[in-house]
Amino acid sequence: MFVCSCNAYRDTQIADAARKGARTACEAYEALGNGPNCGGCLDTATKIVDQVHAARTASHAAFSNAAD
Repeated sequence: MFVCSCNAYRDTQIADAARKGARTACEAYEALGNGPNCGGCLDTATKIVDQVHAARTASHAAFSNAAD
């Protein structure tokens, strides 16, 4: 789905930027080539970035517990 209509960014692009190291929505946008324009999408983009990092943290914790 489109998250940012100003830059035509999709949720998958924002999630991919987060997986590649972006820690915030603005960092994800910068990694994609443009910062946010109107800002109307930042709440949704932030949720996507947070979900990616929460999933990574959970998988790292599960791996760590399994290794113990």
